[in-house]
Amino acid sequence: MEPEIVFVPSAFKHGVTREDIIHAFKTRIRYGPLGSYGNKYGFIGFNRAGNPIEVFYNPIGEEAIKVFHAMGCRDSIIAQIEP
Repeated sequence: MEPEIVFVPSAFKHGVTREDIIHAFKTRIRYGPLGSYGNKYGFIGFNRAGNPIEVFYNPIGEEAIKVFHAMGCRDSIIAQIEP
């Protein structure tokens, strides 16, 4: 079962849409904790146009995530998220 995805306004700061974030979650190729940031996680997936995007989130319990950042994927992020 996929978690519920909750969005905060900052998730859309870089112009990524809710639909693209959901699509990226379903097509994620990397995901995991973000280095030493504690309760912050990320994944890399593809938007509906097939471009890679990075998405950062916090878990909310065991059945939901709160997305707070999404944008075109940067090379520096690829190395931070486990394959």
